[in-house]
Amino acid sequence: MTPARLAQLTALRHDLHRIPEVSGTEEKTSRFITDFLKTQSPDHLFDGLGGHGVAAVYEGAGAGPCVLIRCELDGLPIEEVSQAAHRSTHAGRGHLCGHDGHMTMVAALAQDLAQKRPARGRVVLLFQPAEETGKGAAAVISDPRFAQIAPDYAFSLHNLPGLAVGQIALCSGPANCASRGMRIRLKGRTSHAAAPQDGISPAVAMATLLPGLVALGPGGDLGADFALVTLTHARLGEATFGIAPGEGEVWATLRTVTDRRMEQVIGAATALVEQTCGDQGLGFEISFDDVFEACTNHPEAVAILSAAAEAAGHPSEIRHMPQRWSEDFGQFGKSAKAAMFWLGSGVDQPQLHNPDYDFPDAAIPVGAGVFAKVIAEILNNTEAKNQ
Repeated sequence: MTPARLAQLTALRHDLHRIPEVSGTEEKTSRFITDFLKTQSPDHLFDGLGGHGVAAVYEGAGAGPCVLIRCELDGLPIEEVSQAAHRSTHAGRGHLCGHDGHMTMVAALAQDLAQKRPARGRVVLLFQPAEETGKGAAAVISDPRFAQIAPDYAFSLHNLPGLAVGQIALCSGPANCASRGMRIRLKGRTSHAAAPQDGISPAVAMATLLPGLVALGPGGDLGADFALVTLTHARLGEATFGIAPGEGEVWATLRTVTDRRMEQVIGAATALVEQTCGDQGLGFEISFDDVFEACTNHPEAVAILSAAAEAAGHPSEIRHMPQRWSEDFGQFGKSAKAAMFWLGSGVDQPQLHNPDYDFPDAAIPVGAGVFAKVIAEILNNTEAKNQ
C-alpha cells in the first residue's frame, strides 16, 4: 500500500473515530459508510440490514462461491480520554474497541474491488451493527434480504492489544468464548427499618448468591470444562436508612468455551437461585442479555486464512486456546465456513474498552492485505494473488 493511499485511509478512519455510536443506534455511521460505498461502484448495495447494517456486493465474471468479509459499525458507551485531533465528538461514546479500524480495512477492499472484480463468485462486504451487545449478527441473518447474500465462506478479524502491530494470530477450533449476562431480580416485602421482622428482605439471599455464583465459575484453563462467573452489579433496596429492603438485583456474566457448558452453568445458577429464594421466602425473576454463543473457526477457513496471511507476507501464529471475550461473528459459522483472525495492535497498546484506546493506523494495510489474499485464494483471482 502506497503512503498516499494509507494517508487517505487513515483520514477515513479518523473521520469514523469522531462519530462513535453505540449498538443499535449507528445511524450516522451507517450513512457515512453507505455514502462511501456508493462511490465504489458495488453491483448491489443493501442498507438497513438487521437495523443499521450495510452490505456491498461485488459480482465476479463467472459462477463461484460467495465470500463474506465482515466488520462492525458500533462503538462503546465509554468516555474517550484522548488529546488526539480525531478524538470522539460524541460525549460518553468512543471507538475504544477498534471497530473504526476494522471498517477502514473493509472500506479498502471496496476500493480494490471497484477497480477489479473477482474472477468468479461474489464478494460481500458487510458492515454489521450491534456487535457489542451480541444482537447484530443474528439480526442481520434474520433480515429477509440476507438470503440474497448468504455466504459460503465468512471471514472477520479483531485487533488484539499485547500482540505486535501487524502480527497475525489464528485459533484452530474455538476462537471466542460463549457469554451472557444473567440478571436476577429478588422480590420480597419492604418494612420500616425499625421493624425489619415485618418485611421480607433479600439481604441474606444476596449474601448467599454472590459467592455461590462465583463458585460455579472459578475460571482456570480454557478447556471444554472452563466456566467463569463474573459479578458485575448488585443492588439491595433503596439508598435510605428508614426502609428495610424488599427487593434487590444481582447481575453476573457467565462465560464458557462451549455452548454445551454454558447450558450447564445456566442450569446450576438457576437451581442456586431457586433454592436460595425458596429458603428465604422470596420471589425472583431471571432474565438474560448480551447473549453470545461460542465462536468456532472452521478448519477449511483456518487453512485459507493461514495461506492468505503467508501470501500477504505476514505468517500467522496458530493458537489452540480461544479468547475469553465473546464475538457474535460465530452466528455466520452456522451456515458458512467461517473463521476470525487476530491482528496485533501493539505490545504496549491499552486494552480493548479502555478509555485511552486508539486503533493503530499502521495495521490498516496488514488487515486489508490479508483479506484481499483470502478473496484471491477462494475466487481464483490470479492477478490479486500477484499484487
